[in-house]
Amino acid sequence: MRFSVVASAAVAAFVGFGGTLALIIAAATALGATQAETASWVTAISLALAISSGYLSWRYRIPIITAWSTPGLALIGASIGFTMQEAVGAFIVTALAIIITGLIKPVAKFVERIPASIASGMLAGVLSSFVINAAKTLSLDPMLVLPLIGLFLIIRLYNPAMAVISVLIGGVIFALLLGRADNLPTPELSTLTMIVPEFSLSAMIGLALPLYLVTMASQNLPGFAVLRAAGYEPPTAACLQVTGLVSLISAPFGAHTSNMAAISAAICTGHDTHPDPKQRWLTGPFYALCYLIFAIFGASLVAVFAVLPPALIMLIAGLGLIGPFINALSLALKNEHERFAAIITFAVTASGITILGIGSAFWALIAGLIVAGSEYLSKYR
Repeated sequence: MRFSVVASAAVAAFVGFGGTLALIIAAATALGATQAETASWVTAISLALAISSGYLSWRYRIPIITAWSTPGLALIGASIGFTMQEAVGAFIVTALAIIITGLIKPVAKFVERIPASIASGMLAGVLSSFVINAAKTLSLDPMLVLPLIGLFLIIRLYNPAMAVISVLIGGVIFALLLGRADNLPTPELSTLTMIVPEFSLSAMIGLALPLYLVTMASQNLPGFAVLRAAGYEPPTAACLQVTGLVSLISAPFGAHTSNMAAISAAICTGHDTHPDPKQRWLTGPFYALCYLIFAIFGASLVAVFAVLPPALIMLIAGLGLIGPFINALSLALKNEHERFAAIITFAVTASGITILGIGSAFWALIAGLIVAGSEYLSKYR
């Protein structure tokens, strides 16, 4: 047992939670959630991550780190016309789909066969609006935003993982000094709020299906790849079943999908964590403990975000997604023969169109697959 194990777990949890909490706030706002429902969302998903990471790491003696779906949050935040109740219904269906994927191998194989360029193009289109909105904050509140962008660029040169966290902490302090935020609320313990789900066809097709595909392609598959790169052979089926199950249990309390972590997992699986690979699994329980603490004080954290200026929330969310956006766009354009289909997917997703009550992510996927299929047929006819 080494202090580096505790430190790695704490850094991974802090980066994962603090760097993307603003995305939960943005997604909840897009769905019209109340502050109590938003706090319940944070509490429930933090508990889900604590349980899944702690159990899987202990059970298989592998540093199996779970996280919430950051691309999924961006997808939810970019969706238009869905209520919180419809979203909860979509979260339940997504969780069931992940469990089925873990139980039935052909389903997993089908998802893996979707071209990475098309899945990445859809993700890049979802993320683009957040990155663009971050740039728009310059005109909304330049006195607040410009110093924070400078802070982000400087910290990023030395420690990219802490850059967004620095903007978050610095932004709260700076907003208070400038009088852009009210006094911070008094700390309070979290509570869970049950939300009655609604299962509408438009939400199933326009939200649940894209959320499932984004979670599998952009979170679970890279998460497994990180573990394999570190020399571990993850129990893929068990991981999908457990993350799907905790997602199913936490969904009625507003939480979206739990899944395998990639960036957080990379922090916990390297040589710096522990020189003995067999001892790195200990990061899982400590990581779980961190998220248990986040769950206890989730209501206070949401209340803090509620008094911050909207421009700061937009900036933090956008800066936090620059890395995933670059990665998604790079993967979308990597294969020269699939670039046209990827760009079509990106453009349709970024357009935000809604047809028959179904959002742009679904139509982008359909468009991308049609273009890719037609090019494949023309090539081999």
